[in-house]
Amino acid sequence: MNTLSIRSYSRQQVTHRHDYHQLVLPILGTINLKVDSFNGSVASGECIIIKAGCDHSFTADAQARFIVADIDTLPEHFMRSALLNFPISRPLKQYLSFVEVQLEQQVNSELEGHLFIMFYALLEQQTFARPIDKRIKQVVAFIEQHIAEPLTIEKLASIACLSATQFKKVFKSNIGLTPAQYIIQVRMEKAHALIMHTDTPRQHVAALVGYQDYSAFCRRYSVVYGMPPSESCPS
Repeated sequence: MNTLSIRSYSRQQVTHRHDYHQLVLPILGTINLKVDSFNGSVASGECIIIKAGCDHSFTADAQARFIVADIDTLPEHFMRSALLNFPISRPLKQYLSFVEVQLEQQVNSELEGHLFIMFYALLEQQTFARPIDKRIKQVVAFIEQHIAEPLTIEKLASIACLSATQFKKVFKSNIGLTPAQYIIQVRMEKAHALIMHTDTPRQHVAALVGYQDYSAFCRRYSVVYGMPPSESCPS
């Protein structure tokens, strides 16, 4: 084993087990998964541990994408931990973006081996933070699934069953970003993926990530990626 891959799943529930450990790390969208004591959704910025021999079932939207690590031996602190779902570190999250790009460029066993070695090193540094508040997980899933729509604080707070003031405080403490910052991050990451991986027209990309004003979309994209959408092209 000891491999990394990019996968997508479907809305049809699948149940199985395997004789190796597996980590599922969403990079776009969410996965709904049941394994041992965990039964819930896992979103971008999180990881779910599926230990060898454990029955697990899962569903996901077709457009969702995941980095999946099939591993012979987990780091020792992963094996000791009773926590299966946890937020990943920022370095690991950023590294997953790099892995995604590299795996889509070529098939190269030597390179893939090096990618896994670095991935495993980051796992060994991973700490287990407390799980994200279920109310905030619901909001994160809603944002992922409705990113093309207007997303107001009032609407998101109502999903979390919190006042607007409480919601902003709880969201920031769980995610590390304000709701507005997180929405921009998700929109820009999806826009960048669509531009780099598809032939979707740039103005349509803007609409797909919630920007009706193309000029505003271009300004934001330029700030995040250092160039306008028109100059971002697949490698």
